[in-house]
Amino acid sequence: MAKPSERRRFLRTGLGLAALLGASGIAWLPTPAASANRLRPPGALEEQDFLSACIKCGQCVQVCPVSALKLADLGDGYGIGVPYIDARAQACDFSCDAVQCILACPTGALTYHKPADLPVRAGMPVAAPPVLLAKKKDPEPTLNLKERMGVAQLTRPELCLARQGKGHTGPAREAGFTGMMRFMSVDRWKPIPLNEHAFAVEICDLCVRTCPIEGAIRLIPLADGKMTPEVLEPCLGCGVCEMACPTEPAAITILPRQGWPHA
Repeated sequence: MAKPSERRRFLRTGLGLAALLGASGIAWLPTPAASANRLRPPGALEEQDFLSACIKCGQCVQVCPVSALKLADLGDGYGIGVPYIDARAQACDFSCDAVQCILACPTGALTYHKPADLPVRAGMPVAAPPVLLAKKKDPEPTLNLKERMGVAQLTRPELCLARQGKGHTGPAREAGFTGMMRFMSVDRWKPIPLNEHAFAVEICDLCVRTCPIEGAIRLIPLADGKMTPEVLEPCLGCGVCEMACPTEPAAITILPRQGWPHA
């Protein structure tokens, strides 16, 4: 018969192991939020492959110059600890030029070159290497991205200032907004708070003028001098247009993990 001290030691060990397994199992509990689409970092594998490959190390979060990457919490169920982007709060504006999150990923969950045996959904690959406007005058102006993160869409056209023939003066967002962005006219290497950059436009085109990718969005004319944004194939789904949209809620938003053309 085991001694009382040995029984106590066994119980402590068993309880500790159960607690450890229970805590780790939280990451796999299905919750309502777990099925919601998340905007993943640049270069992310398809969702199931990404969730399998990501070890939740947080290296990508640490290197992002604008702190666009967040780690999912308990409400995300099996996605707990996995990086995502809330574009309205802080978009990926490619301030790092080289997309540092991909370079920092130790497992290939974020990658420039997807293995041939992994699936690629139709519409996810970009037709040509995306030109980063901040690097347009450099010897190598393109980003080494092969697939988009999602696509932008004018999801609330009734709110769009351009479609109403209205302009915008002042900061892009409400007082106290802390989102960061790189402005070439200020400093190529130092992102600043978006609201430190004032705008003064007769017809609102903030989604166009803040977009970091060449040819990803433009304004096209409507009747009576009004305009509307048109999203084009080079769109990567970075979320800058959603972050910079001055309406509340945003008139233009990102459809995470959607290919081109989107529905």
